[in-house]
Amino acid sequence: MTTPLAGLATFCLALVSLTIGVGTSHPSRDTGMAGTGLVVHEWGTFTSVAGRGGRQLIWRPLTFESDLPSFVYSVDKGHSWRGHRYPTKSNRPVSVRMETPVLYFYSKEEATVRVRVGFPSGVITEWYPQASSAGDRGIDWGEVRIMPGAHFGLPNDFRENHYYPARETDAALVQVRTGEQAEHEKFLFYRGVGNFGLPLSVRLEGDKVRIANSSQEDIKQVVLFENSGGNIGYQILNMPETQVMVDRPILNDRLPELRQEIKAMLIANGLFEKEADAMLNTWRDSWFEEGLRVFYLMPRKHTDAILPIVIEPEPAGLVRVMVGRTEIITPEMEQNVTKQISRLSGRSISDRKAARREINKYGRFLESILTEILRQSPDIQLKTEVEGLLEEMK
Repeated sequence: MTTPLAGLATFCLALVSLTIGVGTSHPSRDTGMAGTGLVVHEWGTFTSVAGRGGRQLIWRPLTFESDLPSFVYSVDKGHSWRGHRYPTKSNRPVSVRMETPVLYFYSKEEATVRVRVGFPSGVITEWYPQASSAGDRGIDWGEVRIMPGAHFGLPNDFRENHYYPARETDAALVQVRTGEQAEHEKFLFYRGVGNFGLPLSVRLEGDKVRIANSSQEDIKQVVLFENSGGNIGYQILNMPETQVMVDRPILNDRLPELRQEIKAMLIANGLFEKEADAMLNTWRDSWFEEGLRVFYLMPRKHTDAILPIVIEPEPAGLVRVMVGRTEIITPEMEQNVTKQISRLSGRSISDRKAARREINKYGRFLESILTEILRQSPDIQLKTEVEGLLEEMK
């Protein structure tokens, strides 16, 4: 059934598509193409949560409304979720949220390829353009037309969103047809959730963080980052083969310097400069929000095992740069949430609202904090109140 809002979105897309035109291809000098060979680049993030003792927590990574444009497809709504809660993703406890992988295509000539990405330990929850199949165990776009130099009006729901910065590259437009409908974008986008191990484990021990490499693969550098009340600190560490113990960062650093450091790491691992900027701009708020976390670059073998990709014909080059992000639930978070819970039963309405705002600032990581409090606290009354908050989130 077509809703009025869906009809409006269709009208807007049709109106934008009237601006179709074709220009001359001017690929960037940094595309790294040999002859007319196709080059494919991908970036994305794997987000996990570490609790006390370094346990990889099971969490529900999205329990609120969509953070993507309304034209993006969802496993819950088929066409789009249009601002509604999405039960498949919200009610699925998982260990990892796979955030915004995007596939860019560079070619000097028009080409058609078939693209599919497996996800044997998870489910694809959002994607664009439309795919011939998506959901459990992967996504298949079928035929994808690569259109260097083409100019099409791209979909836009005219609201600020972190989806759009990913378009700011020199990649060719792609076209995917579903029946008579053709959709265009600067990349293939997908997102999902799953249960699988990651190569690094992270454990908070007092004022130190233990970072251990549990894989057989080389992880060259890790970034330990903390934001407390807007004050930030970070350390970039050379990762040994086994583990490293490091102090929590001193909060006297500046964000622009860290962005440049991470950008250099992304470029060194194969991304073009504009792609690295696009990734940082996509996650400029989320990556550097309040909290303590570790970033690292996933070994390619792990990425290929988690997300086996098939592109036919095989491209001349394929770069996959996935960032691992481990969020650390700290004692300070637990103490603050515990304090705010006690204020929820206060007499003052303004005080109760302020407490609720303070609790809600932890966003998608709130459930993990509440779960840790519930597991650790001996206070029966506190546990009852925490269980009530957890029930509200279902």
